[in-house]
Amino acid sequence: MNFPVPDDDSGHSTHTPAQRAVAATRSTWVSVVVNGVLSATQIVVGVFAHSQGLIADGIHSLSDLVADFVVLLANHHSHKDADLDHPYGHQRFETGASLALGLLLLAVGVGMVWSALHKLEAPQAIATVHVAALWVAVGALAAKELLFRYMLRVAKQVKSSMLVANAWHARSDAASSLVVSLGLIGNLAGYPLLDPIAALMVGFMVGQMGWRFGWNALHDLMDRAVDEAEVQAIRDTLQATPGVCGVHDVRTRKMGDMVVVDAHIEVDATLTVEAGHTIAVAARQAVMRRHRVLNLMTHVDPAQRPDHDHDMARPAV
Repeated sequence: MNFPVPDDDSGHSTHTPAQRAVAATRSTWVSVVVNGVLSATQIVVGVFAHSQGLIADGIHSLSDLVADFVVLLANHHSHKDADLDHPYGHQRFETGASLALGLLLLAVGVGMVWSALHKLEAPQAIATVHVAALWVAVGALAAKELLFRYMLRVAKQVKSSMLVANAWHARSDAASSLVVSLGLIGNLAGYPLLDPIAALMVGFMVGQMGWRFGWNALHDLMDRAVDEAEVQAIRDTLQATPGVCGVHDVRTRKMGDMVVVDAHIEVDATLTVEAGHTIAVAARQAVMRRHRVLNLMTHVDPAQRPDHDHDMARPAV
């Protein structure tokens, strides 16, 4: 599939909301098909090959199906138009989905750790598996790694944190399949403890990944600002607008994968209110055209005497 050239680091977006929605839906349905086939194959072969690890990996793949449908639901709702109850739109459905995916990864990681500890307590209960389980595990590893690379490429091209989270969820499944493969090799070679030890390590890794995604999404829901490089790029665009003499108090907050901005622009104090308003409109249009900005609220100040009444509150001394 061909996708547009990736966006640059300044926050300049080459994708419309419709293009981003199509890319998200297409990549997620690819993930649904892959995970559906893998989970069914792993569970069936795991039962007949007496491989608890492969069965667990198949159940892990089922968790990806849940994640995929969460992404599809959030992608559908996040691109709805603004309404009276949501004047800034529904972009934070994506942030909510990223939080849900993070919690799902955390739960899967905890489950893997618990299962590994249980196996370590009773190593004699681990049965000898059939070699077919190893071939299925290796095939699942290759499929999940390819799926991860595909989904991450799409996510970066359309700048979607929700799709990035879902791609890394696929990578966690690839790591899980790697652990299962190593465990099966150890089982066939006469070292059954290798399976639960490796599963324990990856369980911690998956749990840590889920914690990171969930924590970042939680901060975004608390109106976290974008990074300084993107703020500076927005400031530069405002400064380059004809009639703008200065820019200060540029504040940002994430709204899903979009940004809401407040900024003070300075104009010639001798201009009429209408002229100052015209400059502010031009500045707003320039920012929204070049950056992933959902809305920009401007406050016009006279250049000789900038108005700092709207600065962040300072503690009393």
